[in-house]
Amino acid sequence: MGIQDLQTFLASTCVRGGSIPVDLLKIARMVAQKSQRTRVIKGQQLHNFGKLRLVLDGECCLDRLYGGFFSDWACGGQWNRMLQFLAVLIQAMEMSGLEVAVFFNGCFEPLRRADWVQHQLQVRAKVNNVLKHITTKGTPPPKIWWTPPVCLRTSLRMALRHLNVTVLSSMDDHHQEVIAYCRENTYNGLIADDAEYAAFDPPRYFSSEQLKLTYKGSLDTKEYMLSELTKALNIPSDRLCILAALLGNYILTENDLADFYKNNNISTNVLNKTSVEQMIKIIATFVKELPSAELDVVSQKVFGSVSDPRCSKLRQSVQYYLNGTKEGFLHYKPVKPTKIHKLDSKPSTQTHANLSDIPSGSEGDSTLETSRFASETLESERESLNAYKQATANAKTAPQIVIDPPGIQGHGDVDAIRTEEEQTGDGHVINGTHNLLISSSSSSSSSSATSPSHATAASARQPENATSIPTTSPEVMRTASERHQKGLMSPYIYQILIAGEIKLPVLLEDENHREFPSIHVIYRPIRQMVYAILFNLHHRMYLATKSKEKGDSEQVEIPDVIIKEWVWSKSNPYQTPELVKAEQIGWGVPTIQRLWFGTVIDDKRRRLRGFLTCMRSDTPLMLNTSYVPQHLLVMACVLRYIMSFSDKIKILRRQELDAFIAQAFSPELMNAQYLQDLQLPLVTSRGVQLATLFMAGVETALLANDACGAPIPWLMCCPWLYFDGKLFHHTLARATIAKNLLELCSGHIDRVVKVERMRKAILEGINVVFARPPLPVTPGIRVSVPSNILPASCTINDGLMRGRGSGTLPQRGLMRRPIPSRGGQLEIAGVVVGQWGPNYGQPGRLPQPLQGHPRGRIPPQILGERSRY
Repeated sequence: MGIQDLQTFLASTCVRGGSIPVDLLKIARMVAQKSQRTRVIKGQQLHNFGKLRLVLDGECCLDRLYGGFFSDWACGGQWNRMLQFLAVLIQAMEMSGLEVAVFFNGCFEPLRRADWVQHQLQVRAKVNNVLKHITTKGTPPPKIWWTPPVCLRTSLRMALRHLNVTVLSSMDDHHQEVIAYCRENTYNGLIADDAEYAAFDPPRYFSSEQLKLTYKGSLDTKEYMLSELTKALNIPSDRLCILAALLGNYILTENDLADFYKNNNISTNVLNKTSVEQMIKIIATFVKELPSAELDVVSQKVFGSVSDPRCSKLRQSVQYYLNGTKEGFLHYKPVKPTKIHKLDSKPSTQTHANLSDIPSGSEGDSTLETSRFASETLESERESLNAYKQATANAKTAPQIVIDPPGIQGHGDVDAIRTEEEQTGDGHVINGTHNLLISSSSSSSSSSATSPSHATAASARQPENATSIPTTSPEVMRTASERHQKGLMSPYIYQILIAGEIKLPVLLEDENHREFPSIHVIYRPIRQMVYAILFNLHHRMYLATKSKEKGDSEQVEIPDVIIKEWVWSKSNPYQTPELVKAEQIGWGVPTIQRLWFGTVIDDKRRRLRGFLTCMRSDTPLMLNTSYVPQHLLVMACVLRYIMSFSDKIKILRRQELDAFIAQAFSPELMNAQYLQDLQLPLVTSRGVQLATLFMAGVETALLANDACGAPIPWLMCCPWLYFDGKLFHHTLARATIAKNLLELCSGHIDRVVKVERMRKAILEGINVVFARPPLPVTPGIRVSVPSNILPASCTINDGLMRGRGSGTLPQRGLMRRPIPSRGGQLEIAGVVVGQWGPNYGQPGRLPQPLQGHPRGRIPPQILGERSRY
């Protein structure tokens, strides 16, 4: 039970006409036809006039934005395919006059922690089922267990930014900020699937779960008719908030309402639970019969007494929903004492934030931009854009997902997807006019971030197990606030600075950690150095040392910087946070102000050195582009960190490291058509977890990059430049049986050189010890080798091919060198000590003679670990 039951009820057949199928592109074209002329205000043309403008809650449709439930999501993410899908989707929207602003949840939301934990435990159950399925079946998991691939939200933010879509990240209360942004900026409606939005009664409410881009050029979904909901329940629309509150939420829980449910014959017992339809109708009848909508009267009727302590929760819950309505959203102020931080109720004064943050912004505007780092100069962004174009020069698309453009005059002249260089400073409002900082009437007045009290309020809050965090300068907090809200950096940065806490989600990894330790634990040392950078730990230690040397009478004590990390483990399934101490990075790193805002050349070097130090990658070859191309620097740093994680725990095997690097240099990485057609008949549990480990490392690397002032341009961080989960699994399977690196690279010497150079840079200065291969299988166990793990130009001996029925995983080290079929004898010092007869094998597995040139072929024997390289 809970508020989400209202969404279930609305989407069901219980409400006649509650949801109707619509085509959003058709609606947008109809709006455009009614408004052919442009309106001119104050001498400027407003291009959004005559458009259908919608706010999309990205949290409700991560799977839709990813491209759907195609089967290879568990392999680590198909980022090029996702980018191509988004490009086609955005192009279709632009050609029809549909504009969207996409919101992601960047809030810490401590009051909703119980709901978040419950959701994560559900994800944990799905992950267990996925890994069990992969281990036993060796095939991609079914869509019923779909979970967002690691780094999906980060990748979506970067992809949408690249495609010039307005991206926003909430700061304090996600739902309130989404509806407030919609109302304040006069958007036409919401695309979501959350009952809280239904209680807010938005202008129009479309389903994100049903969102589907079709081949015929339509964007189908359903529109929820909230007027039909109140009509079906026979309650006034102004009492819908009372109904929503009585369903239970994070403020007024179901336990608080247990007596109310019992008095109204509503059972919450699992065995005889009241159906959703019946429960909502019972509560609706109760709400309809209330003599008044005054909250004191409602409290009296619900709890029997206005002095009941639960009455205040009921008032807060009803008021929460009223704050999202058309009449009440301007009055919303999050003043609850249990919030993360206080918010200034003064009107926002940061009008200078209404500027574009895309690379092509005009130089005049950039002088007023407060959300930019000093590293984000026009010159550096032009260079990164050129490097991006060079890295994607051979990109190919998959023609079968291209849709036919609609035939509307005046809206069909949009080219494919506009890049940053085609934008002008005043022409578009990406991360600009439409990306305004939400004012005080919404849930997160960023004006409070400009005040020193913003940080001190958070650090002064002392619950029972609270840890204190140092104060942060107003300048840093202002920039962090604006970059966070514009979706320009990791949301963890703002949460760390404000609350000193982060919530780390469940990942696609074995809960028993049989392959390697917990992924969040592996990357904890990076986060510890990030904490030290954000809170100027080195500078504070330096000042304390100087004071001690001067002989100050007062003892200078610097408390440890402790950050709470909510991490799942079998022994602690999100019951209590782990207290993680910040660790210095080992050299005189500048303050966060210098890293973010310093403009001299020395600041630039220190920004990059700080990032490389966090990733344990501060080596000469790492910055040599002939060894590590610029767009592969993030990947190289992550792989080097994994290789140097621990002297005792070795994670990667040699062929796995080669597989990561080889797929990054593969021309198929940018070939969406090839990746779409590529089939993976065999998926391994270890491969899935390695991909998860790598992408979690990418997300952590981007956190470190943001903390250091973005020394690596964001375009060079995009994961589709260096990784595709399906291609990685394909390459890993080939690496398992390949004779050498040349064979893994399909005989291309130039790629071999690139792989070896990058491997050398990754392993520079490391005492290289690879993880051991698994124990050999017992005699009699057959090993299945998929027939499609080699490129079209490479053949394989038929004696090595079998169907997938075996179910045994083709990992290197599991395969034994076969006995030569012709027979033979073993001699030692010229004396025959053993001999054997011919090995005729089994039916269907007769040895075949080798034919053709040996290059690009695999011999009939499977070589062991020692003889590969």
